[in-house]
Amino acid sequence: MRKELSQFLTSLKHEKNASPHTISSYRRDLLQLAGFLEERNVKLKEVDNIVLRGFLAVLQEKKNKKSTIARKLASIRTFFQFCIKMKWLEDNPAKVVTTPKQEKHVPSFLSEDEMAEFLDIPDSPQPLDLRDKCVLELLYATGIRVGELVGINIEDVDFTERLIRIRGKGKKERLVPFGRKAEDSLASYIRARRELHKGEVDEAALFLNYRGERLTSRSVERIVDKYIRITAIQRKISPHSLRHSFASHLLSRGADLRVIQELLGHESLATTQKYTHLDLKQLLDVYKKSHPRS
Repeated sequence: MRKELSQFLTSLKHEKNASPHTISSYRRDLLQLAGFLEERNVKLKEVDNIVLRGFLAVLQEKKNKKSTIARKLASIRTFFQFCIKMKWLEDNPAKVVTTPKQEKHVPSFLSEDEMAEFLDIPDSPQPLDLRDKCVLELLYATGIRVGELVGINIEDVDFTERLIRIRGKGKKERLVPFGRKAEDSLASYIRARRELHKGEVDEAALFLNYRGERLTSRSVERIVDKYIRITAIQRKISPHSLRHSFASHLLSRGADLRVIQELLGHESLATTQKYTHLDLKQLLDVYKKSHPRS
């Protein structure tokens, strides 16, 4: 299966323009399946739905989350569909395997007061602190994903119109606006950017680490965690929580769901609707202000 997997990953890169993160995810999921098949001496053409259910059962025994198992199954379905296209297989054995039912959960997010407290913490003029503040301000101001944030180049920032060109999933580009707070933070950081590293730096990348290289998603996670620990907030907050907060606060202030969908870069409105966790008081307030016969 490894030879077929290699061709599949090449196809994702050159034909589907998949992001490095997406390709890495497929590689990880499918190598796990390949290892499972090799242990049992099962060849690619011998894989059926019973074999795949056995693989999923092993994942469950190892305490994988239902969402993780569902993602791996989706990866397997896509791979086998590619195998059919290449005429290596006649049928997709994964199509009759049921996706595990997902646990419903409300995404973690910060209230407006909590967000204000959080964003006020980095207040030092040191270059790394200016960078951290800019990272946090921009995540909340735009609602972009962490992978999109670290992929921003300096030339993508338009200060005149206060817009940033974002490269989203599948390398699709969109323009996202940012506010005055983020503008001030960006300007302060860019002035200090060269001081992050005295030697050679990545000239294109907006956000740099102390070695002058493009900042990574993992580094952004550490930045968020560092400042959350300083607050009184006890629950788990991740960089994605700032994206959730962005959408929630826009929605609570009356923004149209389709506008939020466009800003977040969601293809489906259903994906955006998971951010609609307004409480009853907010719903009643919006209803009373908006409905003509309230």
